[in-house]
Amino acid sequence: MYQPPQFRLDSRAECHRVIEAAPFATLVTHDASGELSADHLPLLLAPAGDASSSDTLIGHIARANPLVRELESPLDGIEALAIFHGPQAYITPSWYPAKQEHGKVVPTWNYQVVHVHGRLRLIDDPHWLREMVTTLTECFESERERPWQVEDAPDDYIAAMCRAIVGIEITVERIEGKRKASQHKPLDERWAIHRGLQDEYGYGEQDAACLSGILLDET
Repeated sequence: MYQPPQFRLDSRAECHRVIEAAPFATLVTHDASGELSADHLPLLLAPAGDASSSDTLIGHIARANPLVRELESPLDGIEALAIFHGPQAYITPSWYPAKQEHGKVVPTWNYQVVHVHGRLRLIDDPHWLREMVTTLTECFESERERPWQVEDAPDDYIAAMCRAIVGIEITVERIEGKRKASQHKPLDERWAIHRGLQDEYGYGEQDAACLSGILLDET
């Protein structure tokens, strides 16, 4: 990923926050012939417990997915890239104060993204799959007033559903994040972007602040 220094997310904790806020990932792998493939799925982050271990990502894919066949033979898994997209938006130069002053402005696109590189392996264990599905459910149902639980469905039905999937685990080898948010621009321009994102696009305060670089300014 192209990484100008002013846009780099150097903090591992900040990259973790991006992943946790936007867990629906694009998973890029390649098969034995070198052909690239992309799958789209939620992945949960399990941070390393200590400095001697690695972060991991967990999720599942359909047993019928061709990726399963690619993963059945390598003992150490295959190389994978998981891309997590945070908020993003087109930025019109019409918002910039400089447009009225001299007109030397152009559009841009602001965004936040994290790339996770690692080794991906299959996990085909009924107990692990049940626990993983339960964890996923609890994560995404937690904000509902009456969260749905795995136990709400018949046990034999859940068991059958789990037989139709295969777990995946990615051992993280490298993580890199980027927030291109006009943070290198003057403060009045960033506040103008912040207002435009809210007034014209309807962005909430958190996403508008993220995409305008306001979060990075101590003021």
